[in-house]
Amino acid sequence: MTYQDKELSCKECGVEFNFSASEQAFYAEKGFQNEPSRCPECRAARKAQNNRGNNNSGFRQQREMFNTTCSACGVDTQVPFKPTAGKPVYCRDCFQANKNY
Repeated sequence: MTYQDKELSCKECGVEFNFSASEQAFYAEKGFQNEPSRCPECRAARKAQNNRGNNNSGFRQQREMFNTTCSACGVDTQVPFKPTAGKPVYCRDCFQANKNY
């Protein structure tokens, strides 16, 4: 399919921006069905705002990590959940190598 550049209007600030043929091909490849409704600047600002989280420091709160030993390879690792006694816990590499655990 051939795409042609088109001008769109940002719903946030009203500025016209270019939706290039290559961006359209990328959207189609990813299965996106809607054209962008915000210009790149407003998209970046919205993304930055969403990444701040709800705490007062302006950044997303750090996730609590728990130290444990991988049940498959024995390496010391950290996981984002409290391990339950009697249940296996895997390091990132072992988990990625076999997601069928």
